[in-house]
Amino acid sequence: MRFTKMHGAGNDYIFINCFQEPIPENPAELARQVSDRHFGIGGDGLILICPSEKADAQMRIFNADGSEAEMCGNGIRCVAKYLYDHGLVRKPILQIETGRGILSLQVEVVQGQVQEVQVDMGEPILAPERIPTRLPGNPQYGGAVVDTELQLADQTLRVTCVSMGNPHCVWFTEQLTDQMVLGLGPRIEHHPQFPNRVNVEFVQLLSPQEVKVRVWERGSGETLACGTGACAVCVAGVLTGRTHRQLLVHLLGGTLKLYWSEKDNHVYLTGPAVEVFTGIWKGSADWLLDED
Repeated sequence: MRFTKMHGAGNDYIFINCFQEPIPENPAELARQVSDRHFGIGGDGLILICPSEKADAQMRIFNADGSEAEMCGNGIRCVAKYLYDHGLVRKPILQIETGRGILSLQVEVVQGQVQEVQVDMGEPILAPERIPTRLPGNPQYGGAVVDTELQLADQTLRVTCVSMGNPHCVWFTEQLTDQMVLGLGPRIEHHPQFPNRVNVEFVQLLSPQEVKVRVWERGSGETLACGTGACAVCVAGVLTGRTHRQLLVHLLGGTLKLYWSEKDNHVYLTGPAVEVFTGIWKGSADWLLDED
């Protein structure tokens, strides 16, 4: 089975071109195997690039633990680059089907290859039941979970919850430490207030135009970047009055540009997409692949 390793701001995935390769019969188990950084290829998960009856292509994403995610802002930029660079879809604006719906992506091409991609991530979802979270909504913010108390065993955090097709819990803090991210990240991810678990963003405010962020990603642990997480941070920053609608988000793997438009209420994410290498996976492919 041929694969391509790609990353967006260090958020790395193994991509399978299912226009040419058989769709894996058990993608969850395949994701666990190939994501292993010691015994597999190594990555934050597996992404299938599939034909679509509704769009130019369909993206399916599986986290490193095998769980299927709804969306990935960094991953979808890489899908756009792969489709364009490999000649599957040669258009300046691509439509890609995701668990969030069909998203529009605009590619920036330099010498025939995509360097950067802007994704229209759609409107943020703020209704608690749609995120989903059991935390109470704040009437002051139209029922959104904004600066709401999240009770842990030994401390109380004030968090803001946003879905960009997948759930996020954003916490603004004065400093970012390993103890905080690695200690609190898994506890918040599995907190009973989040029935589908949750991605966690730890945010240090640098200015109204810039933030520094570390991400604990649901099903993958700490990752170098998270595109939907960066979108959630932008929305949370505006809702809490901390940031402007145009925001630079500095993550461990690089910087992403965000814009939450007042005109259409959509969040626009811009960042790089990089192809690292290609190869052939010779793991237990005989039972992982669907012969049909």
